[in-house]
This record gives sequence, structure tokens and C-alpha cells, in this order.
Amino acid sequence: MPISLPNLPATGPSWRARPYHRQWLMTQANRLFDFFQHRCVDPAGGFFNLDSTGRALDSGNSLRQIHSTTRMVHCFSIGVLLGRPGCDAIVDHGMDYLWNRQRDSEHGGYVWSLDNDGPKDDTKQAYGHAFVLLAASSAKVVGHPLADALLADVSQVLEERFWEEQHGAAAEEFARDWSPVSQYRGQNSNMHLTEALMAAFEVTGERAYLDKAVRIAELIIGRHAASLGYRVAEHFHADWALDRDYRGYDVFRPYGTTPGHWLEWARLLLQLWALGGKRHDWMPQASSELFRQSISLGWDRDRGGFFYALDWDDRPRLQQKLWWPCAEAIGAAAFLGEHSPSDFHETWYRHVWSFVDRYVIDHEEGGWHPELSEGLQPASTLFTGKPDLYHALQACLIPLFPATGSLTRVIPQAWG
Repeated sequence: MPISLPNLPATGPSWRARPYHRQWLMTQANRLFDFFQHRCVDPAGGFFNLDSTGRALDSGNSLRQIHSTTRMVHCFSIGVLLGRPGCDAIVDHGMDYLWNRQRDSEHGGYVWSLDNDGPKDDTKQAYGHAFVLLAASSAKVVGHPLADALLADVSQVLEERFWEEQHGAAAEEFARDWSPVSQYRGQNSNMHLTEALMAAFEVTGERAYLDKAVRIAELIIGRHAASLGYRVAEHFHADWALDRDYRGYDVFRPYGTTPGHWLEWARLLLQLWALGGKRHDWMPQASSELFRQSISLGWDRDRGGFFYALDWDDRPRLQQKLWWPCAEAIGAAAFLGEHSPSDFHETWYRHVWSFVDRYVIDHEEGGWHPELSEGLQPASTLFTGKPDLYHALQACLIPLFPATGSLTRVIPQAWG
């Protein structure tokens, strides 16, 4: 029987407080590290993309996209903080590639992708630069010698090239020489920039980072999502007017709305609220509404799992069930369960983990299946292999620590 809707109410203490569940979470995190740690490093620089069994794809000349490199740095910095042996070498490997290969020493900024011969896509993307900021912040927490230079460099690029003060958000994309590519503006890149800005604030104490994160949240959620019944719009014109008709690449820019991003914002809003001294009263309510709407409209009530994309009539448009919305639902439910405890949040925390354990975790090969078909079988229409461990790892670890900041902040606080 598919896991569609919860059959059992949440009873007793939260799973997050139970020693067995906490041990189970750490075991899952370790299995993810086991899958990636000794297979991902490309001796030629950067990291391999892995197939479903953990073997390198295109090992002779692997394509390295910037979000993959930076996420590896971030995740293995978390591994260093946890005390996992060998993670420091992977952080060093990734930081060297970011600074010496993906950084554009001629024009500034960071190119989207390279192979052994040089840039393959030399555009400058806000999405990629957001993750450079996250990687630099995470590497600084663990004391990497390149972290300060990388953090200063990408912060300057974001300020001078991407940030649009009149809107309180970042522009999307430029050519290598910084000539404009399009008038498109996107929420996805700005959502991840919010995540990275909070991490940069945590590690530097510089309020300007946090102020930018608040402004993005006010635009994307406080203005647009609130006006749409807490559906998060994805695509905008240059003046940040909603573009309902935008058609883009389904992996990063699907038409319509993406419930997984509602869940991601539900967690990020509570983190932003806590970091900002709980001064923005609208954020907790918005977080709760985003979570509830994602369950109401995004969860497949017949089979289980979150639809990847909905159209503007709330009908499933892309019916694939991806791993990352489930991971974000777990993180959001954990944050809501701490700041707004309720049977609803606890029930769905347990229910999504049960779905993930049954269908998403690859118990045979390791890692998580990135995509399931409508019938909940592993599929590869949007993703090939096992893309990265970023979403899944954070889902395993967020419930183990206080819901007050980034993992790179709360792990040192909890363990000294």
C-alpha cells in the first residue's frame, strides 16, 4: 500500500526527542557520508557526478557545476564539525577548485560549469553565487585558510553585480563579461541567497547580510506569496512583477509553482525570525501557512509524495516525486515542531520520514533516489544518478539540533 495520508496520530513525545530516533537519524547521515565521501573526489579537480550505484559518471572528463562543488564544501564542512574523519581533505579539495578554477580571475565572479578543458557554461548565475557564499561561510566555520578571501570576494561580487537595492533582491544572470543575459528574475536563486546570507551573518556578525535576507523574504513571501494564498511564485519580470506565463527548464525553472520551495521557505523564515531577534511578527505565521498549503495542495493524497510542480489552478503539472521536497518537509516540520508545536507538524514529520524510508532511501546501494515516477518507482526523467547529499544530509541533521540557525552555527554551539 502506498503511503498517502497519515493513518496514525502523533502520540507521546516528539520523535526528535527520542534517543532511538536520534540515533537512527545519525545513522542515516553517516550512510549518506559513506556513499559520497570516498567516491566523489575527482583527482583532476572538483567532484565526480555519481550514478545510482555510486560510480563516477563521465570519469574521464566530468562536468563540474558550481552548485555541486559548493554543496560538497558545505556538507563536508558539516562533517568536520561533527568529527567525521576525512572530511577536512574534501573541504580543502573543493575550496581549491572554487578559488583556482571556478573563480573567473579575468572578469570576476564564478562560472557555472567546467570540465578539464575549461568553462563549458561561463555564465554568472545568482543561484551559483549564492552557494559560493554558503560554501565560504561554512569553510570559515571550520577554519579553512581560503575561506576569508572567498567570502570577501563573493560578497563583493554579489553586492556590485547582483544586488538590486531598489527591489531588495538579486538579479539572476549575466554573461561572462557581465553583460545582461535576460530580464528574468527568479525566486529560487533568491531563496538560496537568503540561506547563504544568514550563514554569512552567523559567521561574521555583519548585519548587512541579515538585512538583505530580510528584504528578500519580505519581497518573495511577505509580498508575493501572501497575496497568492501562500503559494510561492517562481518567475518574475525585471521589475519583480509576477510572470505567470514563463516557460523554462523544468529542473531549475519549471512553469507554475513548486511546493518543495514552499517547504524550504517555511524553515528559512523561522530561522530568519530567530536570527533577527524574533522581531518580524509575520514570519512564524507565514511559515505555518506555507507548510500547511504545501501539504494541502502539493502532497499526492492517493500515492504519497510531493508533486514537483503545480499549474496555476493547483493541478499537478510535473507529477514526479523528487527527493528534495521530502527533505525540506522534514526540516520545516522540525523547525515548526520546535517553534509552534502541534500534532499536525509532528504527524507530518513522522509521515514524511516513513515515506522517505520506504521509497526514497536506497537501502541497497546507498544514498537517496532523486526521483520517483508517478507509481513511486525510481526514475530518471529529470535527474541522472545520485546528484548530491545536500538536501538529504540536512534533513537527517536538522532535527538533531536546536532550530535557531544554520547547522554550521548550531552544531558548534551544541557540542562546543
